Amino acid sequence: MASEDVVEGKRSESAVSTIVNLAEGVKAPSHAAIFSICKSLAAGGIAGGVSRTAVAPLERLKILLQVQNAHSIKYNGTVQGLKYIWRTEGLRGMFKGNGTNCARIVPNSAVKFFSYEEASRGILWFYRQQTGNEDAELTPLLRLGAGACAGIIAMSATYPMDLVRGRITVQTDKSPSQYRGIFHALRTVFVEEGPRALYKGWLPSVIGVIPYVGLNFAVYESLKDWLVKTRPFGLAQDTELSVTTKLGCGAIAGTIGQTVAYPLDVIRRRMQMGGWKNAASVVIGDGKSKATVEYSGMVDAFRKTVRHEGVGALYKGLVPNSVKVVPSIAIAFVTYEVVKDILVVEMRISD
Repeated sequence: MASEDVVEGKRSESAVSTIVNLAEGVKAPSHAAIFSICKSLAAGGIAGGVSRTAVAPLERLKILLQVQNAHSIKYNGTVQGLKYIWRTEGLRGMFKGNGTNCARIVPNSAVKFFSYEEASRGILWFYRQQTGNEDAELTPLLRLGAGACAGIIAMSATYPMDLVRGRITVQTDKSPSQYRGIFHALRTVFVEEGPRALYKGWLPSVIGVIPYVGLNFAVYESLKDWLVKTRPFGLAQDTELSVTTKLGCGAIAGTIGQTVAYPLDVIRRRMQMGGWKNAASVVIGDGKSKATVEYSGMVDAFRKTVRHEGVGALYKGLVPNSVKVVPSIAIAFVTYEVVKDILVVEMRISD
Protein backbone atom coordinates (compact mmCIF):
# COMPACT_ATOMS: atom_id res chain seq x y z
CA MET A 1 0.00 0.00 0.00
CA ALA A 2 2.79 2.37 0.90
CA SER A 3 4.53 1.78 -2.43
CA GLU A 4 1.24 2.42 -4.28
CA ASP A 5 0.81 5.69 -2.40
CA VAL A 6 4.33 6.73 -3.37
CA VAL A 7 3.68 5.91 -7.03
CA GLU A 8 0.36 7.77 -6.93
CA GLY A 9 2.07 10.73 -5.29
CA LYS A 10 4.72 10.84 -8.02
CA ARG A 11 2.00 10.73 -10.68
CA SER A 12 0.21 13.63 -9.03
CA GLU A 13 3.42 15.65 -8.82
CA SER A 14 4.13 14.87 -12.48
CA ALA A 15 0.64 15.98 -13.51
CA VAL A 16 0.94 19.18 -11.51
CA SER A 17 4.34 19.99 -12.97
CA THR A 18 3.01 19.36 -16.49
CA ILE A 19 0.12 21.75 -15.92
CA VAL A 20 2.48 24.36 -14.48
CA ASN A 21 4.81 24.05 -17.46
CA LEU A 22 1.91 24.40 -19.87
CA ALA A 23 0.63 27.44 -18.00
CA GLU A 24 4.06 29.03 -18.09
CA GLY A 25 4.20 28.42 -21.84
CA VAL A 26 0.94 30.28 -22.42
CA LYS A 27 1.76 33.91 -22.94
CA ALA A 28 -0.57 36.84 -23.02
CA PRO A 29 -1.22 38.21 -26.50
CA SER A 30 1.54 40.58 -27.49
CA HIS A 31 0.97 44.17 -28.53
CA ALA A 32 1.76 43.20 -32.13
CA ALA A 33 -0.76 40.32 -32.06
CA ILE A 34 -3.53 42.54 -30.68
CA PHE A 35 -2.75 45.22 -33.26
CA SER A 36 -2.81 42.61 -36.03
CA ILE A 37 -6.30 41.49 -34.98
CA CYS A 38 -7.58 45.07 -34.71
CA LYS A 39 -5.97 45.95 -38.03
CA SER A 40 -7.72 43.09 -39.84
CA LEU A 41 -11.09 43.85 -38.23
CA ALA A 42 -10.86 47.61 -38.91
CA ALA A 43 -9.67 47.18 -42.49
CA GLY A 44 -12.38 44.61 -43.20
CA GLY A 45 -15.11 46.78 -41.69
CA ILE A 46 -14.08 49.89 -43.62
CA ALA A 47 -13.78 47.88 -46.84
CA GLY A 48 -17.31 46.54 -46.41
CA GLY A 49 -18.87 49.93 -45.65
CA VAL A 50 -17.16 51.75 -48.52
CA SER A 51 -17.82 49.08 -51.14
CA ARG A 52 -21.48 48.57 -50.22
CA THR A 53 -22.36 52.28 -50.05
CA ALA A 54 -20.80 52.78 -53.49
CA VAL A 55 -23.30 50.38 -55.04
CA ALA A 56 -26.31 50.88 -52.72
CA PRO A 57 -28.85 51.80 -55.46
CA LEU A 58 -27.98 48.67 -57.44
CA GLU A 59 -28.19 46.56 -54.28
CA ARG A 60 -31.71 47.81 -53.57
CA LEU A 61 -32.85 47.27 -57.16
CA LYS A 62 -31.48 43.72 -57.10
CA ILE A 63 -33.59 42.84 -54.05
CA LEU A 64 -36.71 44.48 -55.51
CA LEU A 65 -36.29 42.43 -58.70
CA GLN A 66 -35.74 39.24 -56.71
CA VAL A 67 -39.00 39.47 -54.78
CA GLN A 68 -41.40 41.07 -57.26
CA ASN A 69 -44.08 38.84 -58.75
CA ALA A 70 -44.09 38.01 -62.46
CA HIS A 71 -47.73 39.14 -62.77
CA SER A 72 -47.17 42.62 -61.35
CA ILE A 73 -44.03 44.02 -62.93
CA LYS A 74 -42.80 47.45 -61.90
CA TYR A 75 -39.07 46.95 -62.49
CA ASN A 76 -38.19 45.77 -66.01
CA GLY A 77 -34.43 46.13 -65.92
CA THR A 78 -31.49 47.98 -64.46
CA VAL A 79 -31.86 51.39 -66.12
CA GLN A 80 -35.68 51.43 -66.04
CA GLY A 81 -35.68 50.21 -62.43
CA LEU A 82 -33.28 52.88 -61.23
CA LYS A 83 -35.27 55.57 -63.07
CA TYR A 84 -38.50 54.32 -61.51
CA ILE A 85 -37.04 54.41 -57.99
CA TRP A 86 -35.65 57.91 -58.59
CA ARG A 87 -38.97 59.17 -60.00
CA THR A 88 -41.17 57.67 -57.26
CA GLU A 89 -38.92 57.87 -54.19
CA GLY A 90 -36.12 60.28 -55.00
CA LEU A 91 -32.56 60.15 -53.69
CA ARG A 92 -33.62 58.63 -50.37
CA GLY A 93 -35.22 55.77 -52.25
CA MET A 94 -31.95 55.01 -54.02
CA PHE A 95 -30.23 54.49 -50.68
CA LYS A 96 -33.15 53.03 -48.70
CA GLY A 97 -31.91 50.27 -46.43
CA ASN A 98 -28.25 51.26 -46.87
CA GLY A 99 -27.90 52.29 -43.22
CA THR A 100 -29.13 48.88 -42.15
CA ASN A 101 -26.98 47.28 -44.82
CA CYS A 102 -23.85 49.03 -43.59
CA ALA A 103 -24.71 48.21 -39.97
CA ARG A 104 -24.70 44.58 -41.11
CA ILE A 105 -21.94 44.59 -43.69
CA VAL A 106 -19.33 46.42 -41.58
CA PRO A 107 -19.16 43.74 -38.85
CA ASN A 108 -19.81 41.03 -41.47
CA SER A 109 -16.89 42.18 -43.61
CA ALA A 110 -14.65 42.66 -40.58
CA VAL A 111 -15.34 39.12 -39.34
CA LYS A 112 -15.07 37.69 -42.86
CA PHE A 113 -11.63 39.10 -43.67
CA PHE A 114 -10.30 38.32 -40.20
CA SER A 115 -11.72 34.78 -40.30
CA TYR A 116 -10.20 34.22 -43.73
CA GLU A 117 -6.74 35.20 -42.54
CA GLU A 118 -6.99 33.02 -39.44
CA ALA A 119 -8.47 30.07 -41.35
CA SER A 120 -5.74 30.40 -43.99
CA ARG A 121 -3.03 30.29 -41.31
CA GLY A 122 -4.58 27.24 -39.65
CA ILE A 123 -5.14 25.35 -42.89
CA LEU A 124 -1.62 26.18 -44.13
CA TRP A 125 -0.09 24.96 -40.86
CA PHE A 126 -2.05 21.69 -41.04
CA TYR A 127 -1.20 21.27 -44.74
CA ARG A 128 2.52 21.70 -44.05
CA GLN A 129 2.34 19.20 -41.20
CA GLN A 130 0.60 16.66 -43.40
CA THR A 131 2.93 17.05 -46.38
CA GLY A 132 6.12 17.55 -44.35
CA ASN A 133 6.94 20.51 -46.58
CA GLU A 134 7.60 23.65 -44.52
CA ASP A 135 7.68 25.78 -47.68
CA ALA A 136 4.30 24.63 -49.02
CA GLU A 137 1.81 27.33 -50.02
CA LEU A 138 -1.97 27.33 -50.09
CA THR A 139 -3.50 25.76 -53.18
CA PRO A 140 -6.63 27.26 -54.82
CA LEU A 141 -8.71 24.46 -53.27
CA LEU A 142 -7.38 25.20 -49.77
CA ARG A 143 -8.07 28.91 -50.32
CA LEU A 144 -11.61 27.94 -51.31
CA GLY A 145 -11.96 26.08 -48.00
CA ALA A 146 -10.62 29.02 -45.99
CA GLY A 147 -12.96 31.41 -47.80
CA ALA A 148 -15.93 29.12 -47.22
CA CYS A 149 -15.16 28.97 -43.48
CA ALA A 150 -14.87 32.76 -43.32
CA GLY A 151 -18.13 33.24 -45.20
CA ILE A 152 -20.12 30.87 -43.01
CA ILE A 153 -18.82 32.43 -39.77
CA ALA A 154 -19.42 36.00 -40.92
CA MET A 155 -22.85 35.31 -42.41
CA SER A 156 -24.10 33.39 -39.37
CA ALA A 157 -22.90 36.11 -36.98
CA THR A 158 -24.86 38.86 -38.75
CA TYR A 159 -27.77 36.99 -40.37
CA PRO A 160 -30.67 38.67 -38.47
CA MET A 161 -29.35 42.02 -39.70
CA ASP A 162 -29.45 40.72 -43.27
CA LEU A 163 -33.05 39.59 -42.87
CA VAL A 164 -34.35 42.92 -41.60
CA ARG A 165 -32.21 44.77 -44.14
CA GLY A 166 -33.99 42.90 -46.93
CA ARG A 167 -37.41 43.80 -45.54
CA ILE A 168 -36.56 47.46 -44.97
CA THR A 169 -35.10 47.67 -48.47
CA VAL A 170 -38.28 46.48 -50.22
CA GLN A 171 -40.56 48.85 -48.30
CA THR A 172 -42.07 51.79 -50.15
CA ASP A 173 -44.02 54.79 -48.90
CA LYS A 174 -47.21 52.92 -49.87
CA SER A 175 -46.45 49.82 -47.81
CA PRO A 176 -49.25 48.99 -45.31
CA SER A 177 -46.88 49.50 -42.39
CA GLN A 178 -43.29 50.54 -42.01
CA TYR A 179 -40.31 49.22 -40.13
CA ARG A 180 -38.96 52.39 -38.57
CA GLY A 181 -35.38 51.20 -38.34
CA ILE A 182 -33.05 48.32 -37.60
CA PHE A 183 -33.97 47.74 -33.97
CA HIS A 184 -37.68 48.27 -34.55
CA ALA A 185 -37.57 45.70 -37.35
CA LEU A 186 -35.63 43.19 -35.22
CA ARG A 187 -38.03 43.62 -32.32
CA THR A 188 -41.13 43.39 -34.57
CA VAL A 189 -39.96 40.18 -36.28
CA PHE A 190 -39.02 38.67 -32.91
CA VAL A 191 -42.40 39.48 -31.32
CA GLU A 192 -44.71 38.78 -34.30
CA GLU A 193 -42.96 35.79 -35.87
CA GLY A 194 -40.75 34.37 -33.13
CA PRO A 195 -36.98 34.14 -32.68
CA ARG A 196 -36.57 31.43 -35.35
CA ALA A 197 -37.87 33.89 -37.94
CA LEU A 198 -34.67 35.90 -37.59
CA TYR A 199 -32.87 33.01 -39.30
CA LYS A 200 -35.33 32.33 -42.14
CA GLY A 201 -33.38 31.46 -45.27
CA TRP A 202 -30.24 30.63 -43.29
CA LEU A 203 -29.72 27.21 -44.92
CA PRO A 204 -29.60 28.43 -48.54
CA SER A 205 -27.40 31.25 -47.30
CA VAL A 206 -24.92 28.76 -45.83
CA ILE A 207 -24.97 26.67 -48.99
CA GLY A 208 -24.64 29.76 -51.17
CA VAL A 209 -21.88 31.40 -49.16
CA ILE A 210 -19.54 28.43 -49.69
CA PRO A 211 -19.12 28.94 -53.45
CA TYR A 212 -19.64 32.71 -53.26
CA VAL A 213 -17.18 33.79 -50.58
CA GLY A 214 -14.98 30.75 -51.13
CA LEU A 215 -14.56 31.47 -54.83
CA ASN A 216 -14.12 35.21 -54.19
CA PHE A 217 -11.08 34.63 -51.97
CA ALA A 218 -9.74 31.64 -53.92
CA VAL A 219 -9.91 33.34 -57.33
CA TYR A 220 -8.64 36.71 -56.05
CA GLU A 221 -5.62 35.33 -54.18
CA SER A 222 -4.78 32.76 -56.88
CA LEU A 223 -4.99 35.38 -59.62
CA LYS A 224 -2.66 37.68 -57.69
CA ASP A 225 -0.14 34.88 -57.13
CA TRP A 226 -0.27 33.88 -60.79
CA LEU A 227 0.27 37.47 -61.98
CA VAL A 228 3.23 37.95 -59.62
CA LYS A 229 4.86 34.67 -60.71
CA THR A 230 4.28 34.92 -64.47
CA ARG A 231 4.26 38.74 -64.85
CA PRO A 232 2.18 38.82 -68.06
CA PHE A 233 2.04 42.14 -69.92
CA GLY A 234 4.25 43.69 -67.25
CA LEU A 235 1.35 43.87 -64.76
CA ALA A 236 3.55 42.96 -61.78
CA GLN A 237 6.45 45.06 -60.54
CA ASP A 238 8.63 42.73 -58.46
CA THR A 239 6.09 41.28 -56.00
CA GLU A 240 3.64 44.18 -56.13
CA LEU A 241 0.51 44.68 -58.24
CA SER A 242 -1.00 48.05 -59.06
CA VAL A 243 -4.35 49.09 -57.60
CA THR A 244 -5.91 48.83 -61.06
CA THR A 245 -4.69 45.24 -61.47
CA LYS A 246 -6.00 44.32 -58.02
CA LEU A 247 -9.36 45.85 -58.94
CA GLY A 248 -9.41 43.64 -62.04
CA CYS A 249 -8.64 40.54 -59.97
CA GLY A 250 -11.42 41.44 -57.55
CA ALA A 251 -13.88 42.03 -60.40
CA ILE A 252 -13.18 38.61 -61.94
CA ALA A 253 -13.42 36.91 -58.55
CA GLY A 254 -16.73 38.61 -57.75
CA THR A 255 -18.27 37.80 -61.12
CA ILE A 256 -17.46 34.09 -60.88
CA GLY A 257 -18.60 33.77 -57.25
CA GLN A 258 -21.93 35.55 -57.59
CA THR A 259 -22.92 33.77 -60.83
CA VAL A 260 -22.48 30.35 -59.23
CA ALA A 261 -24.32 31.23 -56.01
CA TYR A 262 -27.05 33.59 -57.32
CA PRO A 263 -30.08 31.21 -57.38
CA LEU A 264 -29.52 30.46 -53.69
CA ASP A 265 -29.47 34.21 -52.98
CA VAL A 266 -32.88 34.60 -54.66
CA ILE A 267 -34.35 31.73 -52.63
CA ARG A 268 -32.85 33.08 -49.41
CA ARG A 269 -34.42 36.50 -50.04
CA ARG A 270 -37.84 35.01 -50.75
CA MET A 271 -37.71 32.82 -47.65
CA GLN A 272 -36.89 35.92 -45.61
CA MET A 273 -40.17 37.49 -46.80
CA GLY A 274 -42.20 34.44 -45.73
CA GLY A 275 -44.27 34.96 -42.58
CA TRP A 276 -44.17 38.75 -42.88
CA LYS A 277 -47.82 39.83 -42.87
CA ASN A 278 -47.09 42.52 -45.48
CA ALA A 279 -45.00 40.31 -47.76
CA ALA A 280 -47.93 39.89 -50.18
CA SER A 281 -47.87 43.62 -50.94
CA VAL A 282 -44.27 43.25 -52.04
CA VAL A 283 -44.02 39.85 -53.66
CA ILE A 284 -47.53 39.68 -55.12
CA GLY A 285 -47.82 43.33 -56.09
CA ASP A 286 -48.99 46.34 -54.07
CA GLY A 287 -51.58 44.43 -52.07
CA LYS A 288 -53.73 43.59 -55.13
CA SER A 289 -53.58 39.98 -54.05
CA LYS A 290 -53.68 38.92 -50.41
CA ALA A 291 -52.16 35.48 -51.01
CA THR A 292 -49.80 34.51 -48.23
CA VAL A 293 -46.14 34.06 -49.00
CA GLU A 294 -45.03 30.88 -47.25
CA TYR A 295 -42.39 28.26 -47.89
CA SER A 296 -41.94 25.12 -45.81
CA GLY A 297 -38.22 25.09 -46.56
CA MET A 298 -35.50 25.68 -49.12
CA VAL A 299 -36.61 22.88 -51.49
CA ASP A 300 -40.23 24.08 -51.32
CA ALA A 301 -39.13 27.63 -52.13
CA PHE A 302 -37.18 26.39 -55.15
CA ARG A 303 -40.09 24.25 -56.33
CA LYS A 304 -42.76 26.98 -56.00
CA THR A 305 -40.58 29.65 -57.60
CA VAL A 306 -39.75 27.49 -60.63
CA ARG A 307 -43.30 26.12 -60.97
CA HIS A 308 -45.03 29.51 -60.86
CA GLU A 309 -42.43 31.71 -62.56
CA GLY A 310 -40.02 29.45 -64.42
CA VAL A 311 -36.30 28.78 -64.05
CA GLY A 312 -35.53 32.35 -65.12
CA ALA A 313 -36.96 33.57 -61.81
CA LEU A 314 -33.90 32.12 -60.06
CA TYR A 315 -31.84 34.76 -61.86
CA LYS A 316 -34.08 37.78 -61.28
CA GLY A 317 -31.91 40.79 -60.55
CA LEU A 318 -28.76 39.13 -61.89
CA VAL A 319 -27.94 42.04 -64.23
CA PRO A 320 -27.96 44.81 -61.61
CA ASN A 321 -26.25 42.40 -59.24
CA SER A 322 -23.53 41.76 -61.82
CA VAL A 323 -23.13 45.49 -62.40
CA LYS A 324 -22.98 45.93 -58.63
CA VAL A 325 -20.81 43.01 -57.62
CA VAL A 326 -17.92 43.77 -59.97
CA PRO A 327 -17.07 47.16 -58.42
CA SER A 328 -18.27 46.10 -54.96
CA ILE A 329 -15.98 43.09 -54.56
CA ALA A 330 -13.12 44.85 -56.30
CA ILE A 331 -13.43 47.94 -54.06
CA ALA A 332 -13.73 45.75 -50.95
CA PHE A 333 -10.54 43.78 -51.62
CA VAL A 334 -8.48 46.83 -52.60
CA THR A 335 -9.81 48.99 -49.73
CA TYR A 336 -8.98 46.19 -47.29
CA GLU A 337 -5.37 45.96 -48.49
CA VAL A 338 -4.89 49.75 -48.67
CA VAL A 339 -6.28 50.33 -45.15
CA LYS A 340 -4.12 47.51 -43.76
CA ASP A 341 -1.03 49.06 -45.36
CA ILE A 342 -1.91 52.48 -43.95
CA LEU A 343 -2.39 51.05 -40.44
CA VAL A 344 0.95 49.24 -40.64
CA VAL A 345 2.70 52.49 -41.61
CA GLU A 346 0.93 54.34 -38.77
CA MET A 347 2.09 51.69 -36.29
CA ARG A 348 5.69 52.00 -37.44
CA ILE A 349 5.58 55.78 -37.13
CA SER A 350 4.05 55.60 -33.62
CA ASP A 351 6.71 53.09 -32.55
